[in-house]
Amino acid sequence: MTLVVAPCSHEAAKWAVEHWHYSQVLPAGKTIRYGIWEEGRFVGVVLYSRGVSPYLGQSLNLDATEICELTRIAMTVHAVAVSSVIARTLRSVKVSNPRLRAVISFADPAEGHHGGIYQAANWVYTGQSNEVTEYKIGGRWRHTRGAYWHPARPTAPTRTAPGKHRYVFPLDRRMRKQVAPLALPYPHADEDSRGSRLGSTEEGRVRSPASAPTVSRVRS
Repeated sequence: MTLVVAPCSHEAAKWAVEHWHYSQVLPAGKTIRYGIWEEGRFVGVVLYSRGVSPYLGQSLNLDATEICELTRIAMTVHAVAVSSVIARTLRSVKVSNPRLRAVISFADPAEGHHGGIYQAANWVYTGQSNEVTEYKIGGRWRHTRGAYWHPARPTAPTRTAPGKHRYVFPLDRRMRKQVAPLALPYPHADEDSRGSRLGSTEEGRVRSPASAPTVSRVRS
């Protein structure tokens, strides 16, 4: 199996997320984009960004230049383990961003996710965030932060969504020692959370496979 993980275009990332990720929404702001090819076939993307919250690194005493978030894994049918793909991208992210000391990612139990791909890659589980109120606007559920100023929010349907499982991957020895005391037992796939829909794929592809466009690698 020939696996290539390399930078890809914004357009390719947007297509993959819209077709192969349950959110169907590309993260706002600047992203680090990695395309994935198996035997020359484009099978998905892994995206990193600064994350939505300005307090992302607060609990680890890290500033915005020292931490980033793995925000999307959008893949169609594939052969190589997602944990192996993530490992490849993490090495590249660290080399191209030497100030980074940790990466954080979240698994959403409302989508039936418990973080199995992060567990397979030995990420540190640090717990579950608080429940949040979501608003249904424009046909999709939006977090309070994204809906707060929307004119439709006051009359939009609401629901309480379970908190997301939080995983941390330290990028240096000192950070590994700092994160180690925060480690909690991994959650299991059969641990239902309020509002969860168990059975959807952990890797984010919940729609039928779509024919991917021809995507060329781009220079970083």
